Amino acid sequence: MRYCLTLDLKNDPVLIAEYESYHQKVWPEIVQSFYDSGISTMEIYRWENRLFMIIETEEDFTFEKKAKSDAENHIVQEWESLMSKYQEKLPGVKKEEKWQLMKKIYKV
Repeated sequence: MRYCLTLDLKNDPVLIAEYESYHQKVWPEIVQSFYDSGISTMEIYRWENRLFMIIETEEDFTFEKKAKSDAENHIVQEWESLMSKYQEKLPGVKKEEKWQLMKKIYKV
């Protein structure tokens, strides 16, 4: 399966540079948590302060299982807390949500 998600960064060039720097050396425990949850590949793209993430998953992947696993992993929680310094929720997003699943509207 392929999923596309979006999120904004705080519109501050210094913070955006720091965020990108962290993503040049993502903690190995974070990468392992992706594989453990059934994510086979992940890419993040940026335009200005808007992020776009593409993940490809195994068939048994669910966002609910990933969220439960993340909640039980103190390293993932530490990473998420750190990344929150840089991230800004999209308008209308619930307090506990970050990345928003995008709806596919076109394919050739």
